[in-house]
Amino acid sequence: MFVDRVKVQCKAGSGGNGIIAWRREKFVPKGGPAGGNGGKGGSIIFEADHNVAALDWFTYKSILRAEDGATGGGNCRQGHDGEDLYVKIPPGTVLKEQATGKVLFDFLEHGKQFLVCQGGRGGRGNHTFRSSTNRSPRMATKGQAGEELDIELELKLIADVGIIGLPNAGKSTLIKKLADVPVKISAYPFTTLTPNLGYLYGREGQKVLLADIPGIIEGAHENRGLGFQFLRHIERTRVLLYMIDAASFDGKTPADHLAILRRELGAYNEELLQKPALVVLNKCDLEEAQNNIETFQTYEKCFVISAERGDGVEALKEALFNLIS
Repeated sequence: MFVDRVKVQCKAGSGGNGIIAWRREKFVPKGGPAGGNGGKGGSIIFEADHNVAALDWFTYKSILRAEDGATGGGNCRQGHDGEDLYVKIPPGTVLKEQATGKVLFDFLEHGKQFLVCQGGRGGRGNHTFRSSTNRSPRMATKGQAGEELDIELELKLIADVGIIGLPNAGKSTLIKKLADVPVKISAYPFTTLTPNLGYLYGREGQKVLLADIPGIIEGAHENRGLGFQFLRHIERTRVLLYMIDAASFDGKTPADHLAILRRELGAYNEELLQKPALVVLNKCDLEEAQNNIETFQTYEKCFVISAERGDGVEALKEALFNLIS
């Protein structure tokens, strides 16, 4: 299951209490105060890790708690500190405050960290209150409570190329051909219910991350079909690849399909239309596609391929590498 938006309750550890204690060794007259301080509570720290693909882990863990600090001990012993809780999330995750929607941090790169909740300070034992005028302090303080925060995590995939198209345009077939990704392929709409990711490797060590974005239909920005839940993943792609079914069995032309895709992207975020883009006509091996291809090429430059047979795929690879570099 691909999870790209979750709500999480975070609570850092509380500090341990300081204590009141006294030295009572047999040969130490007037031993004095010896109560130790409490340990500090553990903090909650989020870290971007490219080995994590989605937010699935939070489906079963919606409450995060760091360890509390331990109570201080006699003989001036300090309680141990609570262990910090490090939480791994995929790069591209946006961390927001639930109550206000304010963006607290954007994890754009692998290894970036953000302190979400600070652990509480430990309390003071009576040993720390001693002075020349108060040699037998009978006071200690409690540890501070750890910070608490309700947050929302929203994943926006960071990919080089976002493959977008209407259902059954052949997006999954193409990413399987380009990146050898084991994806589900069937001849019915909405076969792909979650984004597929895969790397396209070049001859000179080039590497391009591809993302197959599912669920875009006419009215997607109004939450039709799979809705706009995956449109956010297009925002951070460097290049868009419009995948068009050249056979057009629904009665619309390839030009109509391209206009629908561009209209939906523009309605969601006009800046998406400014990204570098390639247009690909798929299923050129079908007889029904020939007239559509000739008509479409008269006004729109495009690549003509058959993702199923591999026709034209090598030329498309070179174009992608050139555009990315």
